[in-house]
Amino acid sequence: MAKVAFLGLGVMGFPMAGFLQKAGHSVTVYNRTAEKAQRWIGEYGGTAAATPREAAQGAEFVLACVGNDDDLRSVVIGEQGAFAGMAKGSVFIDHTTASAQVARELAETGAKSGIGFVDAPVSGGQAGAESGQLAIMCGGPETDFERARPVMDVYAKAIEHFGGTGSGQITKMCNQICIAGLVQGMSEAINFAEKSGLDAKQMATLVAKGAGGSWQLSNRAETMVDDKFDYGFAVDWMRKDLGIALDAAKQINVALPVTALVDQFYAEVQQMGGGRWDTSSLIRRLRHFQKD
Repeated sequence: MAKVAFLGLGVMGFPMAGFLQKAGHSVTVYNRTAEKAQRWIGEYGGTAAATPREAAQGAEFVLACVGNDDDLRSVVIGEQGAFAGMAKGSVFIDHTTASAQVARELAETGAKSGIGFVDAPVSGGQAGAESGQLAIMCGGPETDFERARPVMDVYAKAIEHFGGTGSGQITKMCNQICIAGLVQGMSEAINFAEKSGLDAKQMATLVAKGAGGSWQLSNRAETMVDDKFDYGFAVDWMRKDLGIALDAAKQINVALPVTALVDQFYAEVQQMGGGRWDTSSLIRRLRHFQKD
């Protein structure tokens, strides 16, 4: 069991930090909104700190799950950042979905003080975080990864190391690229089934058992048919993630035509007021324009 700090108690970080505490680790949490940190303590125990630096002091592992590159920098670097409180030989584990560039930047900064770094974005959404069944894709030095793995195991169903720093973030980009295409294809199929007079739920249940099956189809088709999107992974966050992937693709001169198209479809969903809707709300865009 280790002394750990967890920075960021959003819909993902809150239960992830809870699993660490329940597993027997000594957990100190930090959240920008202190009330949420106190609510976490009320549910799980542990302690809270007023700054990332204070949370990180004495910790063998510091974990973070925040919003984007800038949010990550704000809790890591600077006088009150986590690196200022971390000791030589400790490891920073970043579960934020961010750019590979910021991962390399922070890893280089940490290395100057003898701090290890693992970029470890996750997949599985809020449900996966709450059930401790996340898929974690990791980049960074092998030695840092092996040290960090037992800590991450408490909320993971699968963990893989993909190479040097930034490799985890690039793998997460692949994950989001796949999801974008899947959800658009599902939206078109469900809409097509409905307009053809089929029972769309019956269609999706059967297709999910064949070559067209996917986690998205098994877990989102029914709510898509029912036009329910007030849960899950928000369109605003998906656009952030797809933007990271599209920027990275430009840097290596790789075309992502379907991803770029679906990103624009999500922009239209945002214009409809759906920024906080689940990503499966792409079908609502089809229904909206058909009415027009």
